[in-house]
Amino acid sequence: MDVSSTSTTSADSKVLEGWLKYNFPILINKIETDVPNNDLEATEESFKMLPMNFCVQSLVIPKVEEYMRTTVAPKFWSKFVDASETDEKQGFQNFTTSVNELYADSSKLLPMLKKLELAGSCKHDYCIYSQVNILDYFKLIIRGTLLSQIPLYHTIIIEYFYKTAFNVFCNIEASAAATAESSSNESRNNSMVMCDGCEQEQNNCQCQVIVDVFHETNKKLIELGLLERLVGSILTCLIHIRIESHVNRVCNRTFDSSQLEPLENWLETVVMNWLIRIYSGGSSRSISLDYKVRNAINTFKQKLSYFLYETYTRVRIEQLFNIIIEYPESRAAVDDLRICLERTDLRKYLIRSLQDALKSRLLHPGVSTPDILTAYIAAIKVLRQLDPTGVLLEMITEPIKVYLRGREDTVRCVVSGLLDESSTSDLADELAKGGDSIHLDVEDGASPQDDKDDWENWQPDPVDADPGTTSSGGSNGSSNTQARRRVSDIISMLVNVYGSQDLFVNEYRTLLADRLLSQLNYQTEREIRQLELLKRRFGEHQLHHCEVMIKDIGDSKRIDGNVQLDAHYAAHEANFATSALILSAQFWPPFKEDWKLELPQLVEEQLDRYVKAFETLKGNRTLCWKSHLGNVNLDIETRDRKLNFNVSPIHATIILHFQEKSEWSLDQLSEVMHVPTTVLRRKISYWVSQALLVETSRDTFTLQEELGAGSSKANQSGVVSEMLEDEELESAMASASDQREEELQVFWSYIVGMLTNLDSMPLERIHQMLKMFASQGSGAVKCGLPELRLFLDKKVREHQLLFSGGLYKLPKP
Repeated sequence: MDVSSTSTTSADSKVLEGWLKYNFPILINKIETDVPNNDLEATEESFKMLPMNFCVQSLVIPKVEEYMRTTVAPKFWSKFVDASETDEKQGFQNFTTSVNELYADSSKLLPMLKKLELAGSCKHDYCIYSQVNILDYFKLIIRGTLLSQIPLYHTIIIEYFYKTAFNVFCNIEASAAATAESSSNESRNNSMVMCDGCEQEQNNCQCQVIVDVFHETNKKLIELGLLERLVGSILTCLIHIRIESHVNRVCNRTFDSSQLEPLENWLETVVMNWLIRIYSGGSSRSISLDYKVRNAINTFKQKLSYFLYETYTRVRIEQLFNIIIEYPESRAAVDDLRICLERTDLRKYLIRSLQDALKSRLLHPGVSTPDILTAYIAAIKVLRQLDPTGVLLEMITEPIKVYLRGREDTVRCVVSGLLDESSTSDLADELAKGGDSIHLDVEDGASPQDDKDDWENWQPDPVDADPGTTSSGGSNGSSNTQARRRVSDIISMLVNVYGSQDLFVNEYRTLLADRLLSQLNYQTEREIRQLELLKRRFGEHQLHHCEVMIKDIGDSKRIDGNVQLDAHYAAHEANFATSALILSAQFWPPFKEDWKLELPQLVEEQLDRYVKAFETLKGNRTLCWKSHLGNVNLDIETRDRKLNFNVSPIHATIILHFQEKSEWSLDQLSEVMHVPTTVLRRKISYWVSQALLVETSRDTFTLQEELGAGSSKANQSGVVSEMLEDEELESAMASASDQREEELQVFWSYIVGMLTNLDSMPLERIHQMLKMFASQGSGAVKCGLPELRLFLDKKVREHQLLFSGGLYKLPKP
């Protein structure tokens, strides 16, 4: 091989080779004599012995390549075997032996190559494959020859070598840190049987030997120029595996402490320190490294830092559902995740992963609505902390809003949470914090004030914002979308699930009515406080009816006191005391009256006297009794017992009828009380549980005056408490959904007329026409687009409408 600038023929090469065979030893000996004496002129004279156009490298280098290819490289790779044939300890030893032999075999050629380099430098300038000297070219030969003969399982032995060394290094660092923290570790370490690093007995620990061998081997690889090319990718893979393992181990702990800074310290003190020791041959100071090597290590550190952030982010994203459930205790983990999201590109992965977790673990019938709302509120807080722009919140929580919209008890649970003053109620805390009033537009849920021009503070939509949520109306649509994202209030976001306040206000009226009717003590301080808080959020006009309801309770206390002081009313000696809550019928929600209870005669007479006293006091106004509502205090005396009960009017009526006759059938009682037998059987079971009534035959009940020897009261702590709890949960008012459905029936005639004339229409067109013709006037019923969709879908399920191709139409007769 001729690498000089002048070529020779094959005949000339044979002549030169013969000449070199006899004269090259003489030349080398002369060089060995002249070079130590720094007699460069004599050395140059020696090379004049060579013929013109002769290149020594063209004869020596091919021999070196052949020797490396046929002898050194096969010998080096011979110890790289399959994993099934060796273990980590043997793999460590095999790699060490191979590198030592390679270094020894290469070192034998170095004196001759140095002399050859000197000979070439005295002869003329040369360049071999961009290498400026023969020694660099020799390293290139070593790398090229070895890499051209890589066996199939070469990575396994290299992994064993560096994995063993890294385990030992981590064990030494951990032991040093533990010793620095506590002096008690000495006794603990002495009690350990096996060393975690080398897996040998403590009295025969080989960690330091392994470290010395490891550094010595790396030095040889650096000198041969093989470290990066031979082990670079494998070393990177091992470090990635160790980072993933360490991050998973750290993230299995609780979420109440930040793990990001400890991970960064671990990367700097353990991983990077180990890398520096590798590239420096054992030194822990990067200043001892070459400038290019230091730059390479710094670049590698940046890549490892990114990998660390990415790994930590992915693990935290997989745990994000649990982090949300444990919030605010998990605030530290959320802060870590927010920092990592700014340094990585995993927002899309977060959106997809969290949505899947919410659908599989939260949005299904097995989870109660209050639990879904609690998780939704926590998700709002967490996602707002992760992304203040609101893009993540908007994209991730959309399935939750759609699912909650389809649950019948969502509104009631939200309002109940607002009124719950326990320490565990997030909604009550949000209500107590105050905030801006909620003014929702029934069309898109945006506040009217958000439509104001604010061009100076306008910001474009974020890059990953869903373009489907932005209106096609240019900047106005974008500003509306951003306005919805800027809604920072949790209560506003829950109201936005339906896009209308009416459902929530009506549900609050119903719950307020139930609470006022169940207290019967004229105490309204708590309700007044809650109403004032709600008025700040929903406006006074929306809650005017509720204000009148609370006022009715105060007026009832005053009126009832005046009735009790009326002379004509007090003149009649009553069998029992009577007091009343006097309600303004037009301001209270409609009562749930499927039947009208017929009270006993003596009760009716007492109530009539109360009405006459009220009419005397109020002039042209009278009372209409709701006989199924209220509370009755009963003293019951039998032959062997004296009992006291606070029960509903229907329970009191049932037991009073047994005072007239000791045995009644359900049909007889139903006819006398004007109550359905199904309701009556459920109510009468309470007295059976109290051992006052006994079912002697099917649907026939008898008063039990005495408790027999074998009879006892039923499980009062279980059955009775459960019955009373059911009574308390049963509302006397029509539900808000029933009230709203009755209100929406106003639109049905308009919808039927439109579809009769126009055959079929899309939802948006129906909504626009209803706004034009059916929602005029101050007292008109308002209906938002989501609510109208639910109403029309219900009509489709009831087969009163057909839906096909995005169009609604009437079924053909």
